[in-house]
Amino acid sequence: MIDETVRRIEELRTQSASLVAVDAAEALRDLLDREFRGVEAFDRALERNSRTLRQANRSHAPLYTSQRRILEAVADADPATVDEAKAVLSAAIDGVVERIEASKRAAGEHAAALIEDGDVLLTHENSSTVVTALRHALDEGTAFDLYVTESRPRFLGRRTARQLAGNDRVDVTLIVDSAAGHVLRECDRVLVGMNCLVDDRVYNRVGTYGIAVAAADRGVPVTVVGASSKFVGDAGFTFENTHRPESEVLREPADGFGAANPGYDATPLRLVDAVVTEDGVMGV
Repeated sequence: MIDETVRRIEELRTQSASLVAVDAAEALRDLLDREFRGVEAFDRALERNSRTLRQANRSHAPLYTSQRRILEAVADADPATVDEAKAVLSAAIDGVVERIEASKRAAGEHAAALIEDGDVLLTHENSSTVVTALRHALDEGTAFDLYVTESRPRFLGRRTARQLAGNDRVDVTLIVDSAAGHVLRECDRVLVGMNCLVDDRVYNRVGTYGIAVAAADRGVPVTVVGASSKFVGDAGFTFENTHRPESEVLREPADGFGAANPGYDATPLRLVDAVVTEDGVMGV
């Protein structure tokens, strides 16, 4: 289970930072079914497997913070037996998952309150927290139009479009990434997720920065939605951009030229109107 989760994270089969953190936490349940000679052997296995999960994607702050919380919970409990250690681990996993899901719901509710009936919105890629916000707005009876960038090269935006299609209160239009500036003249707000917030920069799926620059030129507010666990204040975490294979950009081999495929870019907070977390809406 742990090895499969690592592969899934590395291959971006799970791309939302929040969902990655949940998957990684749940993967540690695999240790509950293993036999250990003592608590020290259990602790070594937990640290080793947690480190492997964290290293599967060094750009995800929630993955780092949630794994550290689990490790600290077990260490602080100082269990005397393997059975006690397993019970603490199971409870810690439950707590982390519940906290992530609760934060996502609360952040989504706060962001949904910013959406007005009849708004035209633009979103980029496939943020599970943004989707939660949009679904909450729809459940509250708010109607809006939504542009979704396809988010090459993994086409993550197509997932967002499919998740929201079929609701009578939303008109979803999928666009190529380079069309974002064109449609922004019709938009009332941009909603994007975040991978993490470091100092005065929001790191999110590549393309976010260009959309924010175009939105600033058009006078369209950009709202970033995500859990507060994505705020990086822990010196143990260092953001490392993910550079994906050239084959995702080109089907045929590059002949005489290279192909760059960065996973994320950095958007200065000066281009952001508000950051929304489970704690509420924060103007910046």
